[in-house]
Amino acid sequence: MEILKVPQGEFRLERYPHRKNDRLRAWDAADEYLLNYISEEVNSEKKLKILIVNDSFGALASALSEHSLTVWTDSWLAHEGIYQNFSINKISPDNLKIFNSIETPEYNYDLVLIKMTKSLALLEDQLIRIKPFISCRTKIIAAGMVKSIHTSTLKLFEKYIGPTKTSLAKKKARLIFSTSDKNIKAVKSPYPKNYILEGTNYVVFNQANVFSRESLDIGTRFFLQHIPQSEKYKNIIDLACGNGVVGLIAAEKNPDAVIHFLDESYMAVESAKETFRTALNNRDATFQVNDCLTGWKENSADLILNNPPFHQDNAIGDEVAWKMFKQSKEILNTGGELWVIGNRHLAYHIKLKKIFNNCEVIATNKKFVILRTIKQ
Repeated sequence: MEILKVPQGEFRLERYPHRKNDRLRAWDAADEYLLNYISEEVNSEKKLKILIVNDSFGALASALSEHSLTVWTDSWLAHEGIYQNFSINKISPDNLKIFNSIETPEYNYDLVLIKMTKSLALLEDQLIRIKPFISCRTKIIAAGMVKSIHTSTLKLFEKYIGPTKTSLAKKKARLIFSTSDKNIKAVKSPYPKNYILEGTNYVVFNQANVFSRESLDIGTRFFLQHIPQSEKYKNIIDLACGNGVVGLIAAEKNPDAVIHFLDESYMAVESAKETFRTALNNRDATFQVNDCLTGWKENSADLILNNPPFHQDNAIGDEVAWKMFKQSKEILNTGGELWVIGNRHLAYHIKLKKIFNNCEVIATNKKFVILRTIKQ
């Protein structure tokens, strides 16, 4: 656990979920830049109504907790991380409201703070949805690392909010300042978008923060060709479900199974729910936003289908995959199967053999490999 030192105070912060010997910080230089700017340039002597968008682990919320805060984020892990860091720093959550990305926080704000994400679609959706709740008096400041701020980023602010400029870079971070233009009218978000799943009549729905929104990605297309079918599969989990197409095809091939859709993204789970309910409204299914399989009953699943993410926020690594594989072994019944697709270079077979003592290659192509392991 490291200490964030900013003009607002010193805060002990850690990423969520906590990992032993985690060398990654719960904040970045953009958080520091933004908090220093607020201290120097924003009149924060009075209690402000502040909207914080995409606060990953609560660095901004912790430092600004004396104000009336609304945090808006798509990540379930971010929600938990904020509460965790409030608790670590003995900060009362009385001034804090947290909204997930499916909800829209409907207040008038003095200050809007946006942490940049990789997804321009998510930023577009967020700017459109907050436009009705800001005025020319609202200060709008975005912060991000230089590598995540492009001309296309600034154009979105100018299109949906108003005149926009940027700061000088400091420690590879930059701020964006945008002023609401009353002549720019609020519009309806174009999300969710949808497409017809190739070879079927199924409509696939995609919220703004869902991977591969416009069409089926090549990895999922390969996985769908090999979804298993058996009467022994009674409970099937689509783990890291995204828009839910894997679970949908599993349901089609296994008509007696109950499908469970899990993801840490609220937009992913909402997309999966809309995709599944539109296609198979009479089928049993559950939908849960969660940290992998945390809290699931042991020996409760017959088949887990998994395309593990290899990044959390901007951090790339295999920790999430390790966690999913280990938890899958606990959740599967004896004889239950975990099917995994991944890029060949990730070498998931090594991890699976270490955890399950077995691993079989089901299919492979130049880029992807599909693996099966069985709980013995």
